[in-house]
Amino acid sequence: MVSKTDDIPASVPNCTAVDLAEDGETPESAESGRTALKKPCPCEHSAAAVVMNGDAGHDQAEEAESKQDGSGDADPGDDGNEQEVIVIQDTGFTVKIQAPGTEPFDLQVSPQEMVQEIHQVLMDREDTCHRTCFSLQLDGNVLDNFAELKSIEGLQEGSLLKVVEEPYTVREARIHVRHIRDLLKSLDPSDAYNGVDCNSLSFLSVFTDGDLGDSGKRKKKGSELEQIDCTPPEHILPGSKERPLVPLQPQNKDWKPLQCLKVLTMSGWNPPPGNRKMHGDLMYLSVVTVEERNVSITASTRGFYLNQSTTYTFNPKPANPSFLSHSLVELLSQISPAFKKNFTTLQKKRVQRHPFERIATPFQVYSWTAPQIDHAMDCVRAEDAYTSRLGYEEHIPGQTRDWNEELQTTRELPRKNLPERLLRERAIFKVHSDFAAAATRGAMAVIDGNVMAINPGEETRMQMFIWNNIFFSLGFDVRDHYKELGGDAAAHAAPTNDLNGVRAYGAVDVEGLYTLGTVVVDYRGYRVTAQSIIPGILEREQEQSVIYGSIDFGKTVVSHPKYLELLEKTSRPLKVQRHCVLNEKDTAVELCSSVECKGIIGNDGRHYILDLLRTFPPDLNFLPVEGEELGPESQKQGFPRQHRHRLACLRQELIEAFVEHRYLLFMKMAALQLMQQKANKESKTAALPESISAESVSDSKPTAAPEASEKASEAATPAFDSPTSSESTLTPEDTAESEAALGHETPTSEGQETSATDSSAVPTVTANGTHEPTIPESQNGGCDSPLEGKEADEAIPGLAQAKELAESLAADDGSGIDPKSREVVLNACKAVGSISNTSFDIRFNPDIFSPGVRFPEDSAEEIQKQKQLLKDAAAFLVSCQIPSLIKDCLDHTALPMDGATLTEALHQRGINVRYLGNVLEFVDKMPAKPQLEHVYRIGITELITRCTKHIFKTYLQGVELSALSAAVSHFLNCFLSSFPDAVAHLPADELVSRKKNKRRRNRVPGGGDNTAWASLTPSELWKNIASEALSYYHFTLQCESPDQAVEKYGLQKITLLREISVKTGIQILIKEYNFDSRHKPAFTEEDILNIFPVVKHVNPKASDAFHFFQSGQAKVQQGFLKEGCELINEALNLFNNVYGAMHVEICACLRLLARLNYIIGDHPEALSNQQKAVLMSERVLGIEHPNTIQEYMHLALYCFANGQLSTALKLLYRARYLMLLVSGEDHPEMALLDSNIGLVLHGVMEYDLSLRFLENALSINSKYHGPRSLKVALSHHLVARVYESKAEFRSALQHEKEGYTIYKNQVGEAHEKTKESSEYLKYLTQQAVALQRTMNEIYKNGSNASIMPLKFTAPSMASVLEQLNIINGIIFIPLSQKDLENLKAEVQRRQQLQDSGKAEEQQEDSQLALDDKLPVDD
Repeated sequence: MVSKTDDIPASVPNCTAVDLAEDGETPESAESGRTALKKPCPCEHSAAAVVMNGDAGHDQAEEAESKQDGSGDADPGDDGNEQEVIVIQDTGFTVKIQAPGTEPFDLQVSPQEMVQEIHQVLMDREDTCHRTCFSLQLDGNVLDNFAELKSIEGLQEGSLLKVVEEPYTVREARIHVRHIRDLLKSLDPSDAYNGVDCNSLSFLSVFTDGDLGDSGKRKKKGSELEQIDCTPPEHILPGSKERPLVPLQPQNKDWKPLQCLKVLTMSGWNPPPGNRKMHGDLMYLSVVTVEERNVSITASTRGFYLNQSTTYTFNPKPANPSFLSHSLVELLSQISPAFKKNFTTLQKKRVQRHPFERIATPFQVYSWTAPQIDHAMDCVRAEDAYTSRLGYEEHIPGQTRDWNEELQTTRELPRKNLPERLLRERAIFKVHSDFAAAATRGAMAVIDGNVMAINPGEETRMQMFIWNNIFFSLGFDVRDHYKELGGDAAAHAAPTNDLNGVRAYGAVDVEGLYTLGTVVVDYRGYRVTAQSIIPGILEREQEQSVIYGSIDFGKTVVSHPKYLELLEKTSRPLKVQRHCVLNEKDTAVELCSSVECKGIIGNDGRHYILDLLRTFPPDLNFLPVEGEELGPESQKQGFPRQHRHRLACLRQELIEAFVEHRYLLFMKMAALQLMQQKANKESKTAALPESISAESVSDSKPTAAPEASEKASEAATPAFDSPTSSESTLTPEDTAESEAALGHETPTSEGQETSATDSSAVPTVTANGTHEPTIPESQNGGCDSPLEGKEADEAIPGLAQAKELAESLAADDGSGIDPKSREVVLNACKAVGSISNTSFDIRFNPDIFSPGVRFPEDSAEEIQKQKQLLKDAAAFLVSCQIPSLIKDCLDHTALPMDGATLTEALHQRGINVRYLGNVLEFVDKMPAKPQLEHVYRIGITELITRCTKHIFKTYLQGVELSALSAAVSHFLNCFLSSFPDAVAHLPADELVSRKKNKRRRNRVPGGGDNTAWASLTPSELWKNIASEALSYYHFTLQCESPDQAVEKYGLQKITLLREISVKTGIQILIKEYNFDSRHKPAFTEEDILNIFPVVKHVNPKASDAFHFFQSGQAKVQQGFLKEGCELINEALNLFNNVYGAMHVEICACLRLLARLNYIIGDHPEALSNQQKAVLMSERVLGIEHPNTIQEYMHLALYCFANGQLSTALKLLYRARYLMLLVSGEDHPEMALLDSNIGLVLHGVMEYDLSLRFLENALSINSKYHGPRSLKVALSHHLVARVYESKAEFRSALQHEKEGYTIYKNQVGEAHEKTKESSEYLKYLTQQAVALQRTMNEIYKNGSNASIMPLKFTAPSMASVLEQLNIINGIIFIPLSQKDLENLKAEVQRRQQLQDSGKAEEQQEDSQLALDDKLPVDD
């Protein structure tokens, strides 16, 4: 179905807009695309969806589609959803608004909006932004703020709403002052640098000069060519070794702040004395205007006026004139002309900025670099620092929020239909992001020593804290709780394990089972766990309250029927086996979780579970157990290894992949046995040749690691050796990964109300809720290439029968099945370790190998089985998942660009980062290592920075606050500076008193000698890094200094600096650092600006939006563009509904949208959507995140298509700069970037520059794709075209010949590519001959030669654009004119629906979207 331009093995089942690049490896290839849990992105697809890469046949895709809805057959389900959606989108209408002192204006509103939302719009509009205290009245009736517009009588199209000024209260006056301060600061980036109030940076507008969108479309189309200065700065050119830091944050000219006032603060005369209170005084302000006029202002119930007080005398009487105004802005405009002028300009600029530059992000994003910012006086900031204002506290009666109550009540909201689910998910998401912000703030306060402990008598590391209804504990092993598990190391790992457990149970979402809000914060070397508080837990002892589980790791254990019933519901999706353990009285107690998991019923009657640190089974590769042998694959790689702690467990993604893998195995075994039975019946001859042929066919695909297949066959139960050897090629990891990434919010998972397990029309094959898809699907989803899946299917002829058999068994308890077939299933079940004998069902017992847990005698056999299963899973990780990751890196379906994307790639395949050393060794031993150099280099960088982070953590704990910046800069010098004897400058104590200052030492958690940090030396630090790498990752680093590391592994110091800063939360001054100077250290203490927390939390998902997104992609892939558009529009709508305007998943949606707009030919629309995607990516992920780099590349393409050539170049240069900073020049993605730059430069006739970039792309492509790849052929062709334009035909011919040879060898003479190339060769030869003739003519006849005019054509823009589309993997579908018209009309129709007056940020959000892998008929 998909025919792409070159040798694509198969398209990757990737749903984040994977472009059809040739070779299927694309800008958004798997890594940045298939985002895992950490980084939500609407692409974790259910097993069923994976199949939908364009290569699956229609029927399968259809079948999968039907599953997506969780309803048996596609149509009714779909319609149901469509109906529901229509309910949500009543059409909007227009109302007139009349505000005092302005002309009435029209406002588009929608019936679901609350009156409050109109308030927000008015507070944002340029002409009404200075009002905060007003009511809206319709025919003299005041509208209730919280009423929905549709519930208001008489409100209709054209109604006039009056804005009526209301009297102030203290609260309203404070809100007003705060709002005015926000308006004055609206262009000031300091909040983004300081990481407060969910502000973050965005630099796109610097590069587009605001000429995207309307203004730019017509500004300079014709004369564009003459005026472009295309020369990039020196450091961006290929081969430049310079990596400057300053361009990371280009100076935004808007940020030179316009000063409206010198000072606006609360006056020292607050609060008003009683007699003034009775005159209506609410509070006093002091203002210094730009003209240096000091005034004192009273905020009263009627508004703001000047009083006669001065700094030292209190005279609250109104001045003459008092300039009484309802708004502070009106008052200040009257007394200060400069204020009036600058405030107006400022608001004009504010309103011109793209809304996405101003909206708050859902979670705080921190910047690791910042310029030196002037610290200005700011009363609101000062006040916030000393009150615990969080989010909307002042709008909530009773001030502090009861986080637990909020988190649990939102979970209890009804979820029967779509509107209810949207409301519920929106509430859950909002409370979560508020809770994460509050917890972060509290954790910092705790470590900075600003919170009183609840047990102040104990030593600091044992203290616990409560702040703002959140409970905080430090990540140390207090009371030897984790003594047997690894002490402090275990106590440090436990919170993240616990968080993963909370995430998993939260995703299953069982009604009646509650988890605690959990956030893990790493700050200044300490790990703090923040949890919401179970009502009543603080009044009683833990022993009394725990009614399920164990508080002493299994010595005493209790159980409870209600908990068993609730946990039973999670056991299937989470693969947890129900099992018995012995308690201290030697009686068996039944559990359905690990023993540490505690059940407590709160005073609110809810059933809570906590301590979920062993939700997933232990990882035996890192858990040596006496008397237990691991499988040969694990042993070969040196496992089991001693780890720091005994809490190492397998990831949920691995469990998924493993079960999926076993499921395939189960089906194959049953099939083979059926075939044998059949053959026995027919000819009484053994069907051995059958199985052998099956094996040879299905193994026909070369694996990344030749050994992998043998390993896999050993991994399988020996009894059935033969059919498994194909397994390694068939890792169903994509399927499982997508499911795992979802944390089981797949439409088919148990927890979903649309559970398709037992009720759906599709017969289930399995008792395991998450393995819905029948085999052809999971085969196709799981194989790396659909082709292989088909081969495997055909190769094992019995599969169809096996399927039927399994289905009928599942359907009717196997009563009507002959015993022989039953035996087949029984054998297959036994072989794969299923816990049931009649159907496939694999679950794990999380307590196996837990120290202190004992099992009853009668379950010995069961336990043995479980132990074997764990060994198999550990072996599967080493023998299947790691090779499959490397294979994906080799064929560029996984394309990590920095540490974070590499970690994500590991996690998606269920590989923990502690395996990083193994992954690197595996790469090192590969014959194809040169093609994996980028992965190796990123891996080494990650390994070094992680080891450094471990050391830095303990280093920081010994530093007192006053020496923090000196200590951090000293550490960075030891880590990165070539200066051999970095000496710490002990801070020359600014407040030194020569007396003995022994008593002055603050107690910091962990105390100790506070100047020990100063004695660290570079050589000592690097020795520690090497020994940490050896002990933690079992990897031998061969470097003893930063320079050796750079030399040996080809690292960049700037990249190391970025990685370590991001991982530890350091913020440094943005300037050029000289790392290589041997005479002075690179960093001084003035360069360290801040330390931020590093926060881990749960990301709640928008499940319905996600299903729409998937179905939309499926439709688009089947070629139904229009339906796909509608669905993806809908998805965008729903995402906006749940997440608000800013979110990673919305970013992916917009990118798709832009892609579809582009393909339909609506370039301006594509530009507008992609611009939003770039802004959002910068704001939500960070300005130099790999995703952002790719968004920049797409935007450049659409700019070029819109004729904005200089902007396109600027954007590409920006992307290249970021890429150099993040991963250096030697990366496969750089080839794509350079081809883009080279093509655009070719288009603007900068031939020499163009060649530099294109030739660089050619050499990178040759290195990473092998000299015979079709990518390289294309690169040769592009270079040849530039040489042709330069009339250097010999070079052009040489390159085109190379390309032609590759095409001929790879795709054969008859292929159109080969033909095109040979045509072009003929043409070049003619040109060359003509030129030679002309030259000869000139030589012969001198000046009067008759010269044939030669054609030296500058390339047309259209031809450049065509090449750009090819390299970026966009293929246009030959749509008829009529289709295009329909599609455009549809877009416009939806547009009108959309524009029903949501605040501007949501307006044009929902155009249509599309998956990049379009079905194309070439």
